[in-house]
Amino acid sequence: MQGERRRSWRFFIAGIMQGSFVDKALHDQNYRAEIRQLLEEHFPEACVFDPLAGHPRSLEYDRPTGQQVFWGHNFLCRHIDVLVAYVPEASMGTAIEMWEAYRHGAVVLTVSPMRRNWVIRFLSHAIFSDLSEFAGALRSGFLRRLIEEHLGKSKVFVPG
Repeated sequence: MQGERRRSWRFFIAGIMQGSFVDKALHDQNYRAEIRQLLEEHFPEACVFDPLAGHPRSLEYDRPTGQQVFWGHNFLCRHIDVLVAYVPEASMGTAIEMWEAYRHGAVVLTVSPMRRNWVIRFLSHAIFSDLSEFAGALRSGFLRRLIEEHLGKSKVFVPG
């Protein structure tokens, strides 16, 4: 429509970090750059938040700092438009972020082979087996249509 521009949706990249590691370690985080690149390519108007980007040394945080970051990110998930969750295996932190986003009206897009897991199954608006399938849904326009439909026209366009 003439005189209107697309709203800058707020995306949150959620995903496995520590997973079930007992030792102080992170899972490979390369998926974050790939998801960010895809989102920025297909939603150039978007604001993409990656919680790890601002906290690359979070495993070294003392308890109060870690708690502040943990609670802050979960609170942020209440105020986003779209959460993209990368969950190749169970992730308690990602499950909490998905819950907060879903119950506060965000679209939850999940990349995971665990389609039968109830958190994945019941908190996702769409599930993709891998990043290739996710990228295909972006390229086809399916994800833009899904997000627009879910968020409603009032969240899609603002006066220019």
